[in-house]
Amino acid sequence: MPSELNEDQQMMKDAAREFAEKRLYPNAAKYDEDERLPAELFAELAELGYMGMLVPEKYGGMGLDPISYACIIEEFSRACAGLGTTLSVHSSLICGAIAEYGTEEQKAKYLPRLVGGEVGSYCITEAAAGSDAGSLRTSAVRDGDSYLLNGEKVFVTSADYSKIYLVFCSTEPAQESHGISLFLVERDTPGFEIGAKEKKLGIRCSDTRSISFTDARVPAAQLIGEKNGGFKIALARLDHGRLGVAAQAVGIAEAAFAEAVKYSKERRQFNQPICEFQAIAFKLADMRTRIDAARCLTYRAFALAEAGRRFSREAAEAKLFASEAANWVANEAVQIHGGYGYMREYPVERYFRDARITAIYEGTSEVQRIVISRAVLRGDK
Repeated sequence: MPSELNEDQQMMKDAAREFAEKRLYPNAAKYDEDERLPAELFAELAELGYMGMLVPEKYGGMGLDPISYACIIEEFSRACAGLGTTLSVHSSLICGAIAEYGTEEQKAKYLPRLVGGEVGSYCITEAAAGSDAGSLRTSAVRDGDSYLLNGEKVFVTSADYSKIYLVFCSTEPAQESHGISLFLVERDTPGFEIGAKEKKLGIRCSDTRSISFTDARVPAAQLIGEKNGGFKIALARLDHGRLGVAAQAVGIAEAAFAEAVKYSKERRQFNQPICEFQAIAFKLADMRTRIDAARCLTYRAFALAEAGRRFSREAAEAKLFASEAANWVANEAVQIHGGYGYMREYPVERYFRDARITAIYEGTSEVQRIVISRAVLRGDK
């Protein structure tokens, strides 16, 4: 695990913070209120290369190392958590899956589009298949040189922003999780419909909807990887997705902490700034420590990914600790603000709402503990 960022990584982090301070911080509250990210923002992100962070340079991407990517997701999430999750899913789950498992024809066709500003969605969760993703029931039945898709996915991130969807379907129901395949579906596919917008507690500018398929015909050439090999892809990419959430959680926690420090220096009670009271100073000390620990766990897992080593347990540890730290830090930031922390005028109210989802999506904290405990009992090192 790196003790500090190298020159290139620090440059990426600084550039991301500069963009965030210029374009995201001033608009984040409006994006949250509107529950929408503007289309021109994606075009701007594409122009700067952020839509292709993990895409190889061969296909027009930046080809960043994992830790540089983590720095950017953290900085963007610190400014606007809704954008952070949109980019994280787009990069690690969509671009990453196509780059790793797609055919050369699929890579050449879709990766440049994703780099160029078309957003991607990852479609696995169903109403009766959440933590138990292997029990999904959306079906894909072979019909000549195509597959007919039927079923519904829920909680699809960026559903209405996207043009490209990776959809997990059951191709051999009797084989359960061993009969799941992954398909690439385009937005204009007949029989594919996008549902109503979900009204969420936090990360509200990250568009979330259900999608449905009614005899949606998808060419067999759109199969990603091997038939019935989709669940292995899902598990592998979820490790990467969990690291994206961990980086996002660190960013949210940093934002809440910064506001708490600022407010505690400005707010005076009993003729002194409240930061001079030990009760507040100790809160700040604990907040700083948990954030630093969360970042260390997150960077350790990203470093393992960069080295090509297995990191499932480490990803679960990072996601678990960082998400719960973000929730705790955001809660303490509201407490330090007192009644003002409950008001939308102060950013900590939004950070408190945004932090909550990090302990739920990409596997709940309970699921992370299952992953970690199984690794412990197996004797994994």
